[in-house]
Amino acid sequence: MHPGELPAELTEQDFEIAVRKLADDLRYGPDPSRYVGSGIDYAQSRPFAQGDPIKDIDWRVTARTGRYHVKEYEVLKSTPVYLVVDTSASMAFSSQATSKHVLATLLAGGLGIASLARLSPVGVLDAAERDLHFQPSLSRARLFQWLHELRHRRFDEKTQLAKRLEQLGELLPVRSLVITISDLHDPAAIAAVKKVAQRHDMIVLHLEDPAEQGLAGGGIFRGQEAETGRQFVAHGRTRWFGEERSVDRDLRGAGIDYLHLSTDKPFVPAVRRLMMNRGQMHRNAR
Repeated sequence: MHPGELPAELTEQDFEIAVRKLADDLRYGPDPSRYVGSGIDYAQSRPFAQGDPIKDIDWRVTARTGRYHVKEYEVLKSTPVYLVVDTSASMAFSSQATSKHVLATLLAGGLGIASLARLSPVGVLDAAERDLHFQPSLSRARLFQWLHELRHRRFDEKTQLAKRLEQLGELLPVRSLVITISDLHDPAAIAAVKKVAQRHDMIVLHLEDPAEQGLAGGGIFRGQEAETGRQFVAHGRTRWFGEERSVDRDLRGAGIDYLHLSTDKPFVPAVRRLMMNRGQMHRNAR
């Protein structure tokens, strides 16, 4: 899917169709973590304990050892998924038909539906000033309801990404997969991301409009970032808000899966590849 294929403004019906199509494209494999319990694939046999079902007795091991044993099976562990979506003012900025905000909600929807297909409960957290925090659920209807709320953007919201991540890290009772979708304009965001990643799996989808990479022939100018109030001096041919490569090195060095996405380029192959391979690269950095 290419951002240019999307209409400038998606109706609710068009949005849901686009999300379902994206979810089909982004389906990824099961969690690598497993535990022993009641499943399909045989894992081991252990001594019989009071309360174990008779049907689970491993008669071959029982006959060989002279003691009752029961079979245990390997079952997949469904990891809760949290989508942290930045809907602050800077996300609405766009020099293209598709804004960062539109792309963020579309990605959240596609990844959310793909996660539900793996029986992973999905929660949503808005990283702007609105108090939108939805606990993980396996309901597709609820996910679409939450996504539609995220789609209603405001142009005066400041980013609260670092604050929201810190709050989320304190609330999550079990190890979860946290997918952060943002332009990372919050100066404290990187530190907050790394802190949450110490206890949870973290994916960062860093969205950028091509105009933020500089304006050809723009000369030297002074500007102010409307959302944070940061002032800066830049040349039209230089990147305005930091260096993507330094963010990439910093997060990957901390064992975090990071992907930079520009709103004017196709994104499905890169996101699908990341989701299929997540956790395999940089695992030793943890």
